[in-house]
Amino acid sequence: MDYKDYYATLGVSKDASQDDIQKAYRKLARKYHPDVNKDSGAEVKFKEVGEAYEVLKDADKRKKYDQFGSHWKRAQQGGGPPPGYEGFDFGGFDFGGGGFSGGGGAEGFSSFFEMLFGAAGGPGGAGGRRAGRGGGFGGRGRVRGNDTEATIQLTLEEAVRGGTREITLSDAETGQRKTLSVRIPEGIRPGQKIRLAGKGQPGFDGSPAGDLLLKVEILPDPRFRIDGSDLHTTVPVTPWEAALGGEAEVETPTGRLRVRIPAGSSSGRKIRLRERGLSAAGGTKGDLYAEFRIMIPEQLSDRERALFEELAEASEFRARA
Repeated sequence: MDYKDYYATLGVSKDASQDDIQKAYRKLARKYHPDVNKDSGAEVKFKEVGEAYEVLKDADKRKKYDQFGSHWKRAQQGGGPPPGYEGFDFGGFDFGGGGFSGGGGAEGFSSFFEMLFGAAGGPGGAGGRRAGRGGGFGGRGRVRGNDTEATIQLTLEEAVRGGTREITLSDAETGQRKTLSVRIPEGIRPGQKIRLAGKGQPGFDGSPAGDLLLKVEILPDPRFRIDGSDLHTTVPVTPWEAALGGEAEVETPTGRLRVRIPAGSSSGRKIRLRERGLSAAGGTKGDLYAEFRIMIPEQLSDRERALFEELAEASEFRARA
């Protein structure tokens, strides 16, 4: 019997952890599954990957393989597995007699596919990890495709206004690129997800595809600071506007607004612009807080200096006790 390097087949080192072996197997099994990969030789590669995983996933078999190579002692098995899946270890399931019966009939075979393609998901995919929902194998032997996660970066204006954006994603395994139109809900916040139904991993044997989940990131904006669903900005004002009151324009993500500067405003005073922020719980929106910042000219004209000196002499106000 020719020696088969199962570690090389899975692309892992001989001291790889069980978790690393399982991750490598899942990635390769998805890549070479005959329902996904139609290239010649994909089915053979798929079975080789399954054979390697059968041995390396089991601590006892792995130990024997490390000692004896391809001549490790195989456990006695009865009957045969379902067609196309020779070489897999299905644990305590019984393939003898009338076919697959262990673990509750069809549910037992389904559990194998859930491990491979279903609820646990796995790494890889277009721009992120797969967060599988796992539709189950079902009575007809079909399984729903995995959900896929990616990231979408929005400007603050896009997040507040909402709208439509086209994005292009590339599958790290296949290299295929696809362009999708994404509807951005008005007021979406960082960390929330946009679900595109049926745009995830394809199903198997004609089953529905999974969904694509786009995690929202909002690009930094030097004009605003995000605090939950609220936004914060600064409004520069002159000393006389702060003392006497007046009006100023405030930038918001949806345009400029004219606001009143209350007389006697010190630096740090804030005004609240209701529902000019991001979405909040209960269908409401956050607010925009505009903070006044008193600005002093770096260079004074002779006239300005004389006026400030006159004010300093005439005023009884003391900023410090």
